Order: sequence, then C-alpha cells, then structure tokens
Amino acid sequence: MSIPEHMKAVLLTGHGGFEKLSYRDDISVPNPGDDEVLIKVAAAGVNNTDINTRVGWYSKSVTGETNQGSKHGFSEANDEDGGWSGTALEFPRIQGADICGYIVKTGSNISKDRIGERVLVRNMLRSYVDYRPFECWTIGSECDGGFAQYTKAPARETWAVNCNWTDAELGSVPCAYSTAEGMLERASVGAETVLITGASGGVGSAAVQLAKVRGAHVIAVASSSKMTAVKELGADVVIDRSKNLVAELGQQSVDVVADLVVGTQWNQLLDILKRGGRYVTAGAIAGPMVELDVRTLYLKDLSLFGCTFQEDSIFQNVIECIEENRIKPFVSQTYPLSEIVAAQEDFINKKYPGKLVLIPPN
Repeated sequence: MSIPEHMKAVLLTGHGGFEKLSYRDDISVPNPGDDEVLIKVAAAGVNNTDINTRVGWYSKSVTGETNQGSKHGFSEANDEDGGWSGTALEFPRIQGADICGYIVKTGSNISKDRIGERVLVRNMLRSYVDYRPFECWTIGSECDGGFAQYTKAPARETWAVNCNWTDAELGSVPCAYSTAEGMLERASVGAETVLITGASGGVGSAAVQLAKVRGAHVIAVASSSKMTAVKELGADVVIDRSKNLVAELGQQSVDVVADLVVGTQWNQLLDILKRGGRYVTAGAIAGPMVELDVRTLYLKDLSLFGCTFQEDSIFQNVIECIEENRIKPFVSQTYPLSEIVAAQEDFINKKYPGKLVLIPPN
C-alpha cells in the first residue's frame, strides 16, 4: 500500500485543559527504525493515563482527584514531574497508549513477512530501556502513540493477534487489560475472594474478567447505574459504590483488594481484608492522598502492592486470553479521532461503562 508523507493526528502541546489537544493534518508519518515497525492505526482506546498526563495529575504538587482538573488542568501542576515516571514530558506529543492496527512497513532488521499483520502494541515498552527491571516507557507518553493515522513501535513488542474481535474491540485492550493482569499477577490471585473497585471502568471491568479466568470469586464495586453491566461480565457480587463496604461485607471478608479508586473509602478496603490479605493498586482516580494506621498494616500482616511495571508474560497472558476466547470485549462507544475532546468529556463524566475508543480516518 502507498504510505503518505503526512497524516492526521492529535498533538498534546503541553499540560492543561482541552485547549492543549490540537487535531492536525500536517504531521509527518514516522519512519520505523531498524528494529521497529510502522503501523496504520485502526483504533485507539481512551484511558485515564491520557487525561492524567494531559492535566499534569502525576505531578507531586497535585493532591486532588483526577476529575478536579480534567477539563482545565491543574494550576499547581509542575511540568518537571508532570509525567507518570516523575520526569518532564517532551511536547508536542501524540498520546494514545492503546494501539490496534496493521503493519505497513518494517525496519531493516525485521522481516517483511510481518507486513499486513493485525497487531496490538504492548503499552509498557521495555525495548527503549534495554529491558532493565522496573523501567519502561509508556507509548503515548515517553514516545508517540496511537492518536494518529500511523505510529511506530518496537517489533518485538508488537503482537499479532488472531481473533474475531473488531478493530475497535481490540483497540480497547492494551492499557486496561495489561494493567489489570499486572495487578492480579503481582498479588498472586488464585481461587479466592477478590474485591475490585471501579469495576465498570476499563481496567476494573478487565480485572473482573481476568480474575474469573484465575478462578476467583469476584466482588465488584460500581455505581448503581452500571451494576447490571458489571454483573454480565461475570462478577459474582456487585455492590453499589455508595455503600459502606464493612457494613456490606464484614471485617476480614476478602483475600485480595484490587483498587483503582482509592479516595475516602481506602481504610474500609484494609478493614475488609483478611489477615495476611493483599492490597494492590494501579490508580487513584478518587484522590491519591490517604491516611494509614500502620497498626492495621502490621497487626494484620497485610501486603500492599503498587503496580506499573509489567513483566513480559503479562501482555502475552492477555493475548492468549483473547485468542482462546476466555475474555470478551467491553466497548460502549466509538468516536472519530477528530472528536477526541467529546470522547474525553464522556470518559471524565463516566457516561458509559467499559471502554471508549477513537477511530482514525482511513
């Protein structure tokens, strides 16, 4: 196929509000390096990390929940630590951690036989940091991502996927499902009782399904309007997020908490953990600041896990679950790439359960 010189893409021009998102049609199509592939993007999901990065929420100067600055940014954000890794981002940047597309060109070290493959790109890239432990780049943060017609990625971290899912459905996978699988793996989840907060969102709904794959009894927490949708994903019990979890479940009632919300309910989550229980988190959309009674931690022999880095097996596990039909997609809405602001507004307002996906023009 003919590859154009220029493409349509959304540029993030700095930390701030929606005005920092610029839809352009004059962006140069990237040229893959020797060990990279060029991908024609077919779909790219919307994730919390896109919004967190845009508004500078990762800056240690910010202490509020994501939505407080999701539309206009955080005035207190410090550009020097506004990225998830604690370092400054380079602007302009093409965001988009979820990439489903088709390989259209290969670098000099990569077989041309890969051209035409439908692929997903691992969102937590290790190639660029020489596979050092607990280091990675997020595609769409430390390098350009999927909010464009074309993007490039390391060939060894670009996975062919054979399934009957649509492009939009596959485009909902990389960030949410790998984050969820990473949490469950870090906490060694098995056939036990697991409580998942934020269960109607992208990562939460993925965690529900992936926990069931592991044989867990899943208690999900979601808003009342989305409880039915979460139940249909396989959750054994769904609790309204406005309820007191200790009152609903009792003290020491669950083995693992997979938390994506944090906020004011945080101490309840430690209270419902059994002795020797595990708490694992990969997000804090309701606010990152908590007060911990350390006696609860040590007297109950709890383990607390924070999850960002992912071992190589995590993304492979997700791909296998797709190809073996062990999980199902949960896409509620798609938008043209040019309507990224509308998509992020709907995401911020939690208008739909599951995933929202952007579709670049052909």
